[in-house]
Amino acid sequence: MFKHYLLLILRNIKRNKSSFFINLIGLSTGLACALLIYLWVNDELHVDKFQGRGSHICQVMQNSPSANGIVTFEPTPGLLAKTLMEEMPEIEYATSVVPASWFDQKGILSVGKNSLKTDGQFVGTDFFKIFPFKLIIGDPDKILADDHAVLLSDELALKLFNTTNIIGETVEWAQEDFNGTYRITGVFKKPAANSTAQFDLLFNYGLFLKNFPKLQDWSNSDPATYITLKKGSDINQFNTKIENFLKSKNNQSKSTLFVRSYSDKYLYGKYENGVQAGGRIEYVRLFSIIAIFILLIACINYMNLSTAKAIHRMKEIGIKKAIGSSRKSLIGQYLGESILIAFVSLIGAGVLVALLLPQFNAITGKNLDLAFNLNMVLSVLGITLFAGLVAGSYPAFYLSGFNPTTVLRAKLNTSTGELGVRKGLVIFQFTLSVAFIIGLLILTKQIEFTQAKNLGYNRDNVIYFSMQEKAINNTSDNGTAGKPEKETATFLSRIKSTPGVVNASTFWQNIVARHGSTSGVNWDGQNEGDRLNFACLNVGVDFIETLGINIREGRAFSREFGTDNSAIIFNETAIESMGLTNPVGKTVKLWGKDRQIVGVVKDFHFESLHNKIGPLFLIPEPQLDNYIVKISSAAPVETIDRLREIYKEYNPAIPFEFKFLDADYQALYQSESKTAALSEYFAGITIIISCLGLFGLAAFTTGRRRKEIGVRKVFGSSRLSIFYLLSGDFTKQVLAAILIASPVSYIAARYWLNTFAYKINLEWWFFAGAGIIALFVAWLSVGSQAIKAANMNPAMSLKEE
Repeated sequence: MFKHYLLLILRNIKRNKSSFFINLIGLSTGLACALLIYLWVNDELHVDKFQGRGSHICQVMQNSPSANGIVTFEPTPGLLAKTLMEEMPEIEYATSVVPASWFDQKGILSVGKNSLKTDGQFVGTDFFKIFPFKLIIGDPDKILADDHAVLLSDELALKLFNTTNIIGETVEWAQEDFNGTYRITGVFKKPAANSTAQFDLLFNYGLFLKNFPKLQDWSNSDPATYITLKKGSDINQFNTKIENFLKSKNNQSKSTLFVRSYSDKYLYGKYENGVQAGGRIEYVRLFSIIAIFILLIACINYMNLSTAKAIHRMKEIGIKKAIGSSRKSLIGQYLGESILIAFVSLIGAGVLVALLLPQFNAITGKNLDLAFNLNMVLSVLGITLFAGLVAGSYPAFYLSGFNPTTVLRAKLNTSTGELGVRKGLVIFQFTLSVAFIIGLLILTKQIEFTQAKNLGYNRDNVIYFSMQEKAINNTSDNGTAGKPEKETATFLSRIKSTPGVVNASTFWQNIVARHGSTSGVNWDGQNEGDRLNFACLNVGVDFIETLGINIREGRAFSREFGTDNSAIIFNETAIESMGLTNPVGKTVKLWGKDRQIVGVVKDFHFESLHNKIGPLFLIPEPQLDNYIVKISSAAPVETIDRLREIYKEYNPAIPFEFKFLDADYQALYQSESKTAALSEYFAGITIIISCLGLFGLAAFTTGRRRKEIGVRKVFGSSRLSIFYLLSGDFTKQVLAAILIASPVSYIAARYWLNTFAYKINLEWWFFAGAGIIALFVAWLSVGSQAIKAANMNPAMSLKEE
């Protein structure tokens, strides 16, 4: 029986080569898209998903009221982990972590004459009891017992020592306030690529607390806090218990605490007004839906072409039914045919995935591969089987339902219901195509808006880098170790005098995204208990001038005023939120110390356009290691080369690494940019697959109406009228798709744009333009067949077959 079915399937394929190849191309392309998206989604879902105890790791989060609602953030007070461990019996282990991203620049690690830049983070003694990172060498109870202990990753150990057996060896480390000699007490396996925690060094958190004693104050926050709860503890009850914990330590605090699963950090990292509101999981859902829709569009082509060509299989079906074949066996035959074609298409899809995967990885920034493990194989087979069943379902039930008497008399008529279903499927295809085009237009325009918007400062031709200090192992003429020393003023003077440099200054924190945050500002007229969260920037003299930030009142920091070491500058939003009038000259308290307001800058965007501009202050800092340089657009390469030479005088062993401020800003919209790039491809593929089906249907329709067209031409119909006749129905279907897709896309676009505080307006031409594109490609698909029919010789078309 199987051999008989297979022979019939192969004969049908041979008889309908054009339909077979259209279905093969459509299903292969659809399956390739689905498999690529599957690889990406599977990787996203496994980020930070540790095996075993990893599912029990929780992160303590902080909710704090602000002028724009409740703000949720990860930094917590420096003593929180230790205190929670002491006072909360539900906690098994707790640790503080200062991640590598806390530092503006990588640190310099040196062994002998070898120096390199790398990432390090500070962790508590329970770190390896909470996180299942593998400790290769070292005693987990002793590795961080000393303030100057350090752990290296296996990759870093092999790079510097050519072995991992390095317990007791010493290294030199230079990074901001943590310069010195450290003794190696352990080696760990570098975190996997699907972990958001990426580091090569681990230091003792106790040293961090000593160097930043302000973190002993419960009003300040910097490290992240992670815990594991004891077995049987209820996370909801625990959240209720710790909600007001900070208020018990600081009666002026308005912040509340809660814990979330560490595995939710990557996918569910977005909070709105203190409530979890999505994150990257939205993109995972979006592309999962796109994969399903693309597969459905390819399946619809199969359905439409199979049902349209049903007349050619009438006698086969009638004879089978007449000799006793059941409808169930016929359904099995036709489903088997579609499943076979789907699995043949899988071969083509595999070739496409192999060819496209490098480009796909480049767009997504991942390192995906076709690892044929059991889960992968089962998933691929499942997707293919799903496509085959969906594609063959309607044709199977439709074909198997023919009445044998009717079909053997060749009196099969196309029913209104069948035509309605076929048209409905075409409309569904193009509705998705138009929706994809509209979404792509809006996404692209919003990204263009973010890049073109006036941010309140000039980011063009601005670079920044970390000088840190002179090379650690620099030696004097007699071979003795030279003492590192900061030469901020001298180095800055050298930079400013370099040809091609417009201006330069120093700063701390990330200018476009990550800033310090504090509620430790008090002012006259402040309501009791009224505390604002301020972003803060530590900057050098000329910082405001270097970036071209506008002054609304007062002045910028200046060397001419010896009192500027206790000055402060606010932005407009901060002054408005504080309710101050004529603020210049007034005094505020910052962390208990008086500071005089010397100026107010106009609001500028120091965060992503997803967020409204919040309160911000700038304070002067005489010696900072990060340099920001505005260079002339005339000869930027030559200017950077000159800066590189100056840098080498101070750090001869370390390469000059710099970043463009504009690149940092663009990185804020990395997810949107990647989504736009992928959407561009998927929208194009959707249109191509839809048009393939439309082309096949147009060819079939033209063939069936060949004699009608001949008669019309004999009676004087023009080529144009024949073209309108054949393309009119398809045009109506595409127009219906446009009418359906436009309001649906509008609602979805409004929802997405509302994630931005600053966004484009939805213009009518986004929807009209998408419709015109869809109509144009549909006409191209149908037009070739319509023109061919219009030019047909009526004498040939009226001949008997």
